[in-house]
Amino acid sequence: MAPRILSIIGSRPEIVQAAPLSLAFSTCVEEILVHTGQHYDPGMSDLQIADLRLPLPEFNLGVGSLPNDAAVLVAEDRIAQVIESSEPEAILVRGDTNATIAGARAAVAAGLPLLHVEAGLRSYRDDMPEEANRIETDGLSDLLFAPCQHAADVLVDEGVPGAVHVTGDVLADVLLATSKRLAAGTEEGEYVLATAHRNYNTDSAERLSALLDCLAAAECRVIFPVHPRTRQRIETWSLEVPANVEVRDPLTYTQMLTLERGARAIATDSGGVQREAYLWGVPCITMREETEWIETVSTGWNTLVGVDAEKFREAFAKPLPGERPPIFGDGHAAERIAALTVEFLAGDRKPAAREKSVA
Repeated sequence: MAPRILSIIGSRPEIVQAAPLSLAFSTCVEEILVHTGQHYDPGMSDLQIADLRLPLPEFNLGVGSLPNDAAVLVAEDRIAQVIESSEPEAILVRGDTNATIAGARAAVAAGLPLLHVEAGLRSYRDDMPEEANRIETDGLSDLLFAPCQHAADVLVDEGVPGAVHVTGDVLADVLLATSKRLAAGTEEGEYVLATAHRNYNTDSAERLSALLDCLAAAECRVIFPVHPRTRQRIETWSLEVPANVEVRDPLTYTQMLTLERGARAIATDSGGVQREAYLWGVPCITMREETEWIETVSTGWNTLVGVDAEKFREAFAKPLPGERPPIFGDGHAAERIAALTVEFLAGDRKPAAREKSVA
């Protein structure tokens, strides 16, 4: 009988990452998908699930838009109720969202093993809620799937109690698989593709205005699919969108990939989009002062500019690097994660001795 796990998603990036893993689990694990409802806008959730051909979640917890602490508490309580009714053998979480930390805490409270996909990433930035989420989750996890060697090294250096495995990045899996069914691009002429959603870029009118100034520094048209929160802040503060910036509604995953593939450059504050740019071989300009994905910078494909328009302009003019090594794996990360999960659940499944307490 296949082991049963509760698999938590809550946001668009987690939906994207869930697709290849659900496929890999389909032959060896009974996966119960639980959507916390952190992203509930159709363009950020339902359309993404359909576009990625992900099975419909068995549970949608309807957490919605709440302040971070309240959202985590509500999600944790509702996940606990699903654990009680479903009786899983382990809990799997991804990344660094409110859904991630809620699932991690619920696993600990229930005495269940915790599995963390995309473990070991660090921004070393205290004003990112995601940073606290990923550090706590890594400290609570029994099985940690690092997407690259650097992430595994971080976990070893921190002395996490769980078992660390370098699996490759499931985001690379889904991009490589999906690229085979992408339609031809329909955009005419040269363009930059831009995204922005980080709290420290969107919670200040001055900072968000400076980010828009960066997009104005691009030497061509900018296509800007706007996150609902970012759009709301632009409208609330009556910020002026530069004339070269074309604002659009959120895109499905395949629509986004098609635009990424054809872009002259990609400007973003998203960790996922940085990796996608690298996988496509499109230069990335990251509107942050740091990145978890340091290999994209060291190889020359990604440039950190903060929200400095002059640095943005300089990055835009940089020549392309000569090489692009396969730092995110070979497209089979999900298969490795599935095999390691089955092996773990077939053995001693007692949670590791956790040194971190749940806050």
